[in-house]
Amino acid sequence: MSYRKLHNMNFSQHYDEALQNPSASLHAFKKLLEPCSKEALEMMARSSAAITRRHFGRTMRLFAPLYLSNECINSCAYCGFSRDNPILRVTLDVEQMACEAAYLTQEGFRSVLLVAGEHPKFVSSGYLELCVKRLTALFPSILLEVAPMEEKEYRSLVKVGAEGVIVYQETYNRKTYQELHTAGPKKDFNGRLDSLQRAYSAGFARLGLGVLFGLSDWREEALALAAHLFFLQRHCWKAQLSVSLPRLRPAAGNFEPRFAFHDHDFAQLLFALRMTFPTIQLVMSTREESFFRDAMAPLGVTVMSAGSHTEPGGYTGQGKDQLHHTIRGKAVQPSCSATEATEQFEISDHRSPETIAQMLVSLGLEPVWKDWDAGILTTHS
Repeated sequence: MSYRKLHNMNFSQHYDEALQNPSASLHAFKKLLEPCSKEALEMMARSSAAITRRHFGRTMRLFAPLYLSNECINSCAYCGFSRDNPILRVTLDVEQMACEAAYLTQEGFRSVLLVAGEHPKFVSSGYLELCVKRLTALFPSILLEVAPMEEKEYRSLVKVGAEGVIVYQETYNRKTYQELHTAGPKKDFNGRLDSLQRAYSAGFARLGLGVLFGLSDWREEALALAAHLFFLQRHCWKAQLSVSLPRLRPAAGNFEPRFAFHDHDFAQLLFALRMTFPTIQLVMSTREESFFRDAMAPLGVTVMSAGSHTEPGGYTGQGKDQLHHTIRGKAVQPSCSATEATEQFEISDHRSPETIAQMLVSLGLEPVWKDWDAGILTTHS
């Protein structure tokens, strides 16, 4: 896929230079990533917690992912949705999606993340527009984690009510990226790298980025992630930035992590990000074990998912009658009586949203189900 250049410099144009000749700010961030003792990590934790309280109080924003489709045309070695994996797939229609959404509202959610594999036949901007339009009455905050788009496509989604876009680069290591993405439009490293700028130009108010840890050396990935953040702060300064630090989890294809990213490493990076970027949102998903999420919640995290499912129809069983098996991208009827689509990855924290909220309260934190409403911008005569 080719991407039209923005009139301003794109991050891809100076990405390599930014890492080869790092700024003083990037040097300072790198220092925070150096191997440290338990005592030094505890000092970082205290600093991170204090900075978080100063800028966010004791709030914790809660959201849920809603998977629309696990169809995909990309061949990505690490992803359960990869075209190469013979899995059970389905794309929810708008009515089925609405049933899943209604369930999430009953659980208390007012912020939803629409997630889909990258397949233009099934998940186009037109389909996403219909989904967003249907959800605006239920969710004041609707975010998208879908295939990167052109500015025009992004703009149409902003117009119907989408608020934010999340695009993980997966890995900032060009060589590793090419090795792991063997077919499909996702092979375009630079196009993906610049997608958040296109989203910002289209009018999105929230921009999310991150790295899938386990694909390359975590410190190198973190440095590139920070360089990207510094760039976005300068060029997309009106947007609220968020960072997620997902770790590889078991999934179809049985890809094994190439590099370790231990809890100590995760915590150090989380604290370093908070100390360097005081006002960004830091996200922790249900990929992580419950004990680790509980420990990190007061120390720098500001957004958490809860009660998540990573397969289309996972909350209410929608779409089970349309399930089909794919072999090398070709659909065939399931050989058995299948009841649910294949998940993108296994989650670790299976607690209910209510239990997560209770846990946060026990830590002295305030669960926030809704932090935005478009009515704030309404002009009254």
